[in-house]
Amino acid sequence: MLRRTALAATALVAAAALALTACTGGGNPTPTSTGKADPSASVAIRLVLEPGNLDIRQTAGAALDQILMDNVYQGLVARTPEQKIVPSLASDFTVSDDRLTYTFTLREGVTFDDGQALTPQDVVWSLQQHKANAAWADAATLSRVTSVAADGQKITVTLSEPDSQLLWNLSGRAGTILKKGDTVDYKTAANGTGPFVLKSWKQGDSITFERNEKYWGTKAKVKEVVFDYIPDNQAALNAAKAGELDVVTGFDANLKEQIEAGGDYRLVLGKSTDKGTLAMNSHNQYLSDKRVRQAIRQAIDNKAIVKAMGSGTTMYGPIPALDPGYEDLSDVAPYDPEAAKKLLAKAGAKDITLTLTVYNGYGTTIPQILVSDLNAVGITLKVNSVEFSTWLNDVYLNKDYDLSFVLHTEARDFENWANPDYYFTYDNAKVQDLYQKSLSATSDGEAADYLKQAAKIVSEDMAADWLYNGASVVAVGTNITGMPSINVNERLDLAELAKSKG
Repeated sequence: MLRRTALAATALVAAAALALTACTGGGNPTPTSTGKADPSASVAIRLVLEPGNLDIRQTAGAALDQILMDNVYQGLVARTPEQKIVPSLASDFTVSDDRLTYTFTLREGVTFDDGQALTPQDVVWSLQQHKANAAWADAATLSRVTSVAADGQKITVTLSEPDSQLLWNLSGRAGTILKKGDTVDYKTAANGTGPFVLKSWKQGDSITFERNEKYWGTKAKVKEVVFDYIPDNQAALNAAKAGELDVVTGFDANLKEQIEAGGDYRLVLGKSTDKGTLAMNSHNQYLSDKRVRQAIRQAIDNKAIVKAMGSGTTMYGPIPALDPGYEDLSDVAPYDPEAAKKLLAKAGAKDITLTLTVYNGYGTTIPQILVSDLNAVGITLKVNSVEFSTWLNDVYLNKDYDLSFVLHTEARDFENWANPDYYFTYDNAKVQDLYQKSLSATSDGEAADYLKQAAKIVSEDMAADWLYNGASVVAVGTNITGMPSINVNERLDLAELAKSKG
């Protein structure tokens, strides 16, 4: 995943969370335990990549959203795993007919972790700060907000023009409510309003949450959650077999038999908005030609990639099925190596060499398939497997690459295709116009229709190849209930997590 702001690239750290597992078209419910829930239980959850620091304001990356949003930090509204917007710190909200005024009723009796009361002034200040500080994650998403004001417990947000994504953005980083004047060191500590508090962080090892006994809502069902950071799937499997883990996220579906063999775990597949994206740099002398980009797409067997991953579904456009504007675009550039060869010949791109720059945390499965498929049509693909910091500097910041594979996990991130300065290097005025029309739409259906039109153009322009729609692949202990199974690489709401005794 790459977030929307200038800090976006740090989110790649969490993009490896699936460790190249692919997506599923459906979702399996998490196991149901018949045992009695233990309110004093500690639950150990394997995650893949650890955040560099804990600053929810300025450090982008799914590694932070995944654990801190919902659990520690909250906004006026929240989103369910199914992507629905629901009240959170606001007990309710209304939207004016012209979609220019949003009125929220702030809950009373809410406190931060340190015991300070949540006030309407905290809300006004937080939203104003998010809008005013360009360095804060997703600040630009509040660009249409003209004012935020409080009258008693009523918070009014006024817009200059309609923004169909406002509630969605308020359910994320841009809407995070902080304590005005707080002196907490956000890089190493946290002070939120959620059902858990940050207990400790053993850097390079684990992060531990503890139940917030003063939480304004229903108390968490477990006393403690320990996030163990174990990058390697085999190491995670070994830890699970040794009884050291209760849940294994970012797992490899191909290891289903091994993890389920003892009867202590069940592999659960859930939908996600993870997008395995093969970016193509249009500044390259060959990739500037649409015919070459199309040839690359038609040379790649997406179904074979999904099969190799052990789960999932194919994806042929920039919008996944969980997001508004999705359309099946499989007929745009179907797998056809012979057609790819002809396109390359017409483009005068015979026997060319390209370099695939890829973060080394993704493993070798995808690069090996791409090398084989492109070689079959006459393209020599060299693989440059690099550390994340190198990828960040070379690809994201300097756009110095030919092809690059990235797993983008964030939901509703189509705006990256409407941003010519993004590392994708894609620039289409019609797409940009349709995206702005989607934002200004006054109904969800209208907004989705504009996105659908824009996404089709992006795919028909062969702006990239979308290799698969990644799944949430989670191994859940049979004594665990309430573990989310949808989009767990982006947000992991643990409010309902429980562990039975014995």
